[in-house]
Amino acid sequence: MENNDILIKVDGLAKKFCKDFKHSLKYGAMDIFGNLTGTNDTTKLRKKEFWALEDISFELRRGECLGLIGHNGAGKSTLLKILNGLISPDKGTVTMNGRVGALIELGTGFNPILTGRENIYNNGAVLGFSRKEIDAKIDEIIDFAEVGDFIDSPVQNYSSGMRVRLGFAVAAQMEPDVLLIDEILAVGDAGFRMKSFAKMQELMSRCAIVFVTHSMVQITRVCTHAMYLEGGRCKFYGNNMLQAVEFYFSHFDKEHASIETGGHQASVSNILVTEDGAGEVGVIRYFKDVYVSFNLQLNVPDVAFVDVMMMVIDKDLKGVGMMVIRRLPVTENFSEQLRCRFNNCLVDGSYYLKFSIYESLDESGRQGAQLYSLDMATRFKVVGTQLMTYVPVHIDCSYEVVNEA
Repeated sequence: MENNDILIKVDGLAKKFCKDFKHSLKYGAMDIFGNLTGTNDTTKLRKKEFWALEDISFELRRGECLGLIGHNGAGKSTLLKILNGLISPDKGTVTMNGRVGALIELGTGFNPILTGRENIYNNGAVLGFSRKEIDAKIDEIIDFAEVGDFIDSPVQNYSSGMRVRLGFAVAAQMEPDVLLIDEILAVGDAGFRMKSFAKMQELMSRCAIVFVTHSMVQITRVCTHAMYLEGGRCKFYGNNMLQAVEFYFSHFDKEHASIETGGHQASVSNILVTEDGAGEVGVIRYFKDVYVSFNLQLNVPDVAFVDVMMMVIDKDLKGVGMMVIRRLPVTENFSEQLRCRFNNCLVDGSYYLKFSIYESLDESGRQGAQLYSLDMATRFKVVGTQLMTYVPVHIDCSYEVVNEA
């Protein structure tokens, strides 16, 4: 095959499932009879059925990586199973060219009573490799999987992480033309995930990859294309990773409200994030000062000082920075409007603020009990730079040219 050959072609794909077990058994028997007689019509919904996927179309060539994103139940894993031939579509066509390697569900493709080594040979045979070809690769697979002496133990004795490592090693080292990876890769430890993503980037020049993840960092770092699924339908497909991430988080905003604890002792309200204290609320240009204003109310009679902590959370819900108002003096029934300023070193993307309030015990920074917290308090966007988006913080620096004497 040439490098520009289409390895995956999906046209008008749809898949339906039944919500009710009894109806599912009934429809299964009807479908078997319909397939035998040629009278089965899978294009219409019956009672208790729904479309898990509907009207999905895309093409993928060698050297391209498609990131499938969407929230739980969106249809990502169902699409991957159809591409791998585990289930059949009810409408549309799927064309897969070349060898397909897949890591979809924990233990899929492994016989639990066989050893890891025996499973490697079984999987290689399914992919069309001769025993001699597998012999030439097996040491690389075992080394990559990092399972050690367990390679000659039954797979049923493996931990979940060991099964994932072996599954990925088999799928990646067998030189597939198409590699399908579900979010099960997240089960592995951090070191193996880094090694796996490095391997994926190496493979991209030789194969097409479809990758399911909830990590927007991985989407912007690894993928050439992204598809956002919502309710089984494609809401976005293209090569603009930032736009794909925005689709993902626009849904997140609708579904996830702020989470407040300790509201009987304190509250934070009327939160505004602006650039230079003015301008559009919630939109900050790259490297412009950011002002955060909010109303703070406290009812803690025995507390004289508090620390107000504002954590900046990125698109993967990880903390990337912290602002702290230290030793704020408070009185009984404290109620004030506060405004903080910080220099924006964040790159393009969506961010959230989390507020936490602790009793401040002394000047050394020791803290007492947490009095209040407000998760997902507000969202803001940073715009105006096209730096590597998987690095959330840009540290500015100066430089000089130093000539050796």
